[in-house]
Amino acid sequence: MRRVSKLNLRGPIAHQRNATPMPRPAMQQTPYSKRARGVRRNQRLPFAPPENWYEPTESGCGYRFVVQNPGRGYRHVVTPAEVRDRLSCFPPEFLKPLEVVQFSRITRKKQSFPCYGMQWGAALYLYPIEEGLVEYYDQPPKPSQLNEFRMYGGRWVTESGRIWKLIWTEAALKDFYLNNILVHELGHLLDERNSRSIDRERFAEWFAVEHGYLPTQSNRRWRKRSVRRRHHGAH
Repeated sequence: MRRVSKLNLRGPIAHQRNATPMPRPAMQQTPYSKRARGVRRNQRLPFAPPENWYEPTESGCGYRFVVQNPGRGYRHVVTPAEVRDRLSCFPPEFLKPLEVVQFSRITRKKQSFPCYGMQWGAALYLYPIEEGLVEYYDQPPKPSQLNEFRMYGGRWVTESGRIWKLIWTEAALKDFYLNNILVHELGHLLDERNSRSIDRERFAEWFAVEHGYLPTQSNRRWRKRSVRRRHHGAH
């Protein structure tokens, strides 16, 4: 379970690493994704998504966008301009190893293992979501999922105890992608010390909280206050 208030902000990871990661010259070629959405899988099996591989050039000349059609019934959550604006908040050395941000397309094969984002080599991949901003699950969310989505404004509703819906607003979903998914995958890109999946995931989770959730808490509280229902007296 993710507990923000109890996180060790020096980085809850192995080998007593520093809190601020530095880019590494060699890009990790194993794909790492921001968790599967409601799909159980054998964790011992390799994760080999059908994605375009971009060979790292290590040129340090900045990153580019690749935008694919999201697929029928899906939409991209954020725009390249919004991603670029969010990434501009990071120190230049954090972005040095990043070469590609791809807005990926949903295919039938990818629907069998859906995820929100992925890091692979020098590229970050962001996946689209259902056009109606409602995600359907055939199993209840784990406590960690329940807490995480609530942190960003996602609302869970169950139907007859068999179908679970995760309902988003436009603002909450953008917040979730820009301040969680994108930052989480950037954390994977910058992780130069960990090799075990569990350690890499732990670091990326910490990085997303430290550099995504916590710095934007004030904006999130302001947004919640701004949409609070007001009651007017009778005239």
